[in-house]
Amino acid sequence: MATAVRVSEELVQEARKFSRVDHRSITGQIEHWAKIGKCVEANPDLTYDLIKEILIGLEELEQGELSEYKFG
Repeated sequence: MATAVRVSEELVQEARKFSRVDHRSITGQIEHWAKIGKCVEANPDLTYDLIKEILIGLEELEQGELSEYKFG
């Protein structure tokens, strides 16, 4: 269920720039930042790149793209 939230015009302008580069809607870009921020707060020792890879892996898992991990 969608809920209207007020955000600053500055955030909207920043989201507009990044959304064009990442081919997301402005809302999608702000949601992306919120998801990353939530992960960072819960896992402060992880890098952005590692968090992004984890989120990609979770999405692949949800889509049924499974493969066995091979060590070494």
